[in-house]
Amino acid sequence: MATHVRTLRGPAEFAKTLIERILGAQRRIFVSALYLENDEAGREVLDAIYAARDARPEIEIAVFVDWHRAQRGLIGKAPSQGNAALYKARALERGPGVPIYGVPVQKSELMGILHLKGIVIDDDVFYSGASLNNVYLHWKENYRLDRYHLIRSPALADAMAGLMNGVLRANSAVHPLDTPKTPVTVEIRRKIVRFRRLLGAARYAFEKAGLRPGHVYITPLLGIGIRRNELNATILNLIRQVERHLVLFTPYFNLPGPIRRAISRKIQDGCRVTIVLGDKTANDFYIPPDQPFKAIGAIPYLYEANLRRFCKTYQKVMDSGQLNIHVWRHGENTFHVKGMLVDENFMLLTGHNLNPRAWRLDLENALLIHDPQQLLTAQNRAELKQITTHAKRIEHYEEIETTDAYPPPVQRLIRRLARVRIDRLLNQIL
Repeated sequence: MATHVRTLRGPAEFAKTLIERILGAQRRIFVSALYLENDEAGREVLDAIYAARDARPEIEIAVFVDWHRAQRGLIGKAPSQGNAALYKARALERGPGVPIYGVPVQKSELMGILHLKGIVIDDDVFYSGASLNNVYLHWKENYRLDRYHLIRSPALADAMAGLMNGVLRANSAVHPLDTPKTPVTVEIRRKIVRFRRLLGAARYAFEKAGLRPGHVYITPLLGIGIRRNELNATILNLIRQVERHLVLFTPYFNLPGPIRRAISRKIQDGCRVTIVLGDKTANDFYIPPDQPFKAIGAIPYLYEANLRRFCKTYQKVMDSGQLNIHVWRHGENTFHVKGMLVDENFMLLTGHNLNPRAWRLDLENALLIHDPQQLLTAQNRAELKQITTHAKRIEHYEEIETTDAYPPPVQRLIRRLARVRIDRLLNQIL
């Protein structure tokens, strides 16, 4: 029923509700996230799962995180054993029953990661693009804004838990990270290649029931790679069938060519398009000018250059109000919102960043909600209003900074990349 779909108001409510539901779990807890961080919020989530196991030893538990991300330190920090050190320490301290699996989507992190999202607790599904750490769960002063939905659906919960259990955990390329001995990547390279092929053919086992009054359709989708990617195909189909208004959320303005061309056709057809994205200072790779510069800090500026070119191309439709681009900035907080709203008829909840990396490399998923009776319209409008509270509409492309206005280290690096056209290559993998 539509009343079983609930939009949570922000990261603090998401964190509070998640911990409460974990502690009250009766039958199962399945978690899939890019990472479960070794920080205060990550440890709180992990300790809550252990507490649920202690209260009900028969409960079925499985946690899935990216294999590579879990075994390295943070970018720009000293080398470490990563979050896997926490998993091993907790298992040694508190005993078995909370297995944490590393999922190797590709042989190296650069070429593909586990970006599969979703937390199943009994018959409830928490869906958000957020990972599990301080900034995503608003543990301290700063937060990273995402979208947060809680859905009560036994069939959807079964489908999502079934894929984690039957496709991820069952594969020999997937290994526990909470045990003393973990193979190194080179030892499982062939298994990873076979696993990626398997993922390309995998689908959620889910039967969509007929629509009844007061209900919405929900379809879980999976996607990896260029070929036979049902999620990518659905994203394009959604854009192509827009009749009145498309709302698109992305944290990184680096649209894949097929999405960019589909949006262009909708603009030519006279449809209204709203794009909400993060300011370069709200990007998780942004480095303030008063801090030591690293090459990775150029990424937000590359995205901003993309945005300026896009706005310049479509300035006339921006002037008319047909195209509205809102750039989010709120203090030192960051922006990680993704997905789409289509004609108040479809919602796409996803961790897919709508960029070339997600389009080509990572394992992604989404929930497509079809709401022909517009039962969720009020929720969707409220969510959009909340997301755009700290967003400013771009009136003219000249409002967006040029390379000349960037800090000197950024200018030098961008111009050097542009001379050899490496900036175009980076846009395909970032």
